[in-house]
Amino acid sequence: MADEPTPRRPRSWSDIPADIAGLVLRLLPAHADRARFAAVCPQWRAAARQRPLPPPPPLPLLALPDGTFYSPPYDEPFRFPGFGFAGYKATCGSRLVFPRDDGCFLVNPFTGATVTLPALSSVRLRPPNAVAKYDQQGTAYPVTWMHIRGSMHLHISKLILCLPNLAAAIVGDGHISQILDMAFYQGKLYAIDNYDEDLLVVNISQDQSTGDPQVSKIGQAIKGEPFRSVWHEFGTMDFLANKKLYLVESHGSLLMIRRKIWCWSKHASDTDPEASRPIVAGPNEFEVFKADFEQSRWVKMTTLGDEQVLFLGRRCSRAMSVSQYGMSGDQIFLDDEEENLELYYYSTEITSFCVYDMRDGQVDSPLPKASWKRCDEMRVVAWLFPQD
Repeated sequence: MADEPTPRRPRSWSDIPADIAGLVLRLLPAHADRARFAAVCPQWRAAARQRPLPPPPPLPLLALPDGTFYSPPYDEPFRFPGFGFAGYKATCGSRLVFPRDDGCFLVNPFTGATVTLPALSSVRLRPPNAVAKYDQQGTAYPVTWMHIRGSMHLHISKLILCLPNLAAAIVGDGHISQILDMAFYQGKLYAIDNYDEDLLVVNISQDQSTGDPQVSKIGQAIKGEPFRSVWHEFGTMDFLANKKLYLVESHGSLLMIRRKIWCWSKHASDTDPEASRPIVAGPNEFEVFKADFEQSRWVKMTTLGDEQVLFLGRRCSRAMSVSQYGMSGDQIFLDDEEENLELYYYSTEITSFCVYDMRDGQVDSPLPKASWKRCDEMRVVAWLFPQD
């Protein structure tokens, strides 16, 4: 009689090979799922670190200023353990930006690593040989950090790390500025002009006496053809499109995205023509343009491609390929930040991030539970990109 084979004991899930772990991670688009995978046991955590083929980057998180986060495609909020991460003022890739009196510091909530930037007063806004600006009384003055640090409304609207020893920031004392966005593209710093939609290239040099970085030259790379909106009367309503501009690198090209926010207001009353008429924000439309540096012009695009999506936000924007996750491309994910609140208001007090489809122009809110109140302390909502 033949010996019966000895039953094999099932291997523990903790013995999962590193190559299998890599395949599993490649199928998980959400950072929350990857964090749960690594938290199962030390073996899985090691397998996640030692995978032979790194998975594509996970989808970004949506960071709220009260320290809560959303990890699409889930609409339940979560918090990182340890440091609360509340009170940030901007995001920079995988880092949250916290201002302080002598500069600012960046915290990576995924690793806990912190980077401290120098005081704002050590960086010049204008080179010393630039023509002086004049105030309303005709007094000439040089524009430096020391002259605007005292403003109660001073804030960092965007910060990018261009090089290991070079950071660039858009800082102002209000919500509207001439420069709406910037991007570090192919070794150069570019900025987009709000009014004329000119693409500007900013040359950075070093002050020979102090060693501080300074703007040595600002040139025009592309002459824009700006969108000019005017009031349109329709029935008893007036309509106007406000705009926001974004710069994003995608597939080796530099894109400008023009977001049009259609606003409406009732006609002035014949009995009280001077009465205040509130302006209410309505639907959004998006136009995408690619920088043609040889012809010095913006070229309009009708599609992003079936694999490409854009995550847009005033603080941080990125283009990503999502085909490996089974998601539809040619879409724009918007964080719905409230930077232009003083120009108009919204008919509802609750907001959430939304998705704009380039193919049909429709706007959808895919995660209705991922929502928050529109208020001053919640105005800064931004994308945070893991593994930056």
